[in-house]
Amino acid sequence: MFEGFTEERRQGDGVDLRLRRGGSGPPLLLLHGNPQTHAMWHKVAPVLAQRFTVVCPDLRGYGFSGKPPVSADHAAYSKRAMAGDMLALMRGLGFERFQVVAHDRGARVAHRLALDAPGAVQRLCVMDIVPTLHHFETTDMAFAMGYYHWFFLAQPHPKPERMIQRDVEDWFDLHTSREPKDKGFFHPDARADYLAALHAPGTVEAICEDYRAAATIDLDHDRASRAAGDRVACPLLALWGAKGKVGVWYRPLEVWHDYASGTVTGGPVQSGHYLAEEAPGEVLAALDGFLDARAR
Repeated sequence: MFEGFTEERRQGDGVDLRLRRGGSGPPLLLLHGNPQTHAMWHKVAPVLAQRFTVVCPDLRGYGFSGKPPVSADHAAYSKRAMAGDMLALMRGLGFERFQVVAHDRGARVAHRLALDAPGAVQRLCVMDIVPTLHHFETTDMAFAMGYYHWFFLAQPHPKPERMIQRDVEDWFDLHTSREPKDKGFFHPDARADYLAALHAPGTVEAICEDYRAAATIDLDHDRASRAAGDRVACPLLALWGAKGKVGVWYRPLEVWHDYASGTVTGGPVQSGHYLAEEAPGEVLAALDGFLDARAR
């Protein structure tokens, strides 16, 4: 995987980050979801590297990046803190402005990054999400049952951690089989990286802190942004899995129009939740029509 890419360690905003970097051209940041690592981009990153300088980090707390300890306010895992890592990382690499493609939890980080640093994010693609605030403010029985893990992982430390750590691999298989049932699309090397990271000290705690932050401090930040009239200013592409739940529960483009002042385009991909691994060709085709290979 990632032929021609370097594996590096760089500094975020006070956190050491593992990443892969490759290609040449305008900078492009790829952000992964839960419970994964940057390895989820292995099918699309090499193709994108033909036109872009591609940077694929592990988010703080995930993979083999730094893992701040559990705290009462969960601030170390706020999307603002995680977005701050990405801004520091890209600036440290010499990139003041860049495009972002992000999935799942990484897309929530990218959403916050676009709000907090609008001058840095030139274009934003979010995969299989609507904004966190919209999820919580419109929660119903279908969402609570379908995304029960949001409420399980957000329970007080160490309740969910203890339950997961009794059999981490069983939890991973149960969690990732929400949609679709077939997990065969995970490349063995990618799956091995995900599981190795979950076995590493601090990862499970960090994942739970991410979800605790989403249910607390992130909502404070999101409501403050809404009150201030802050919206995503750059062009936004929203993709979602046609076999998943996001397009059933919501009208994603309509939702994103409420959170963006720039253009909003997108549509479904013939996949479940893991778009870049299940349907990389469709994802690349959508990105080809959206990303700007001439951006500077």
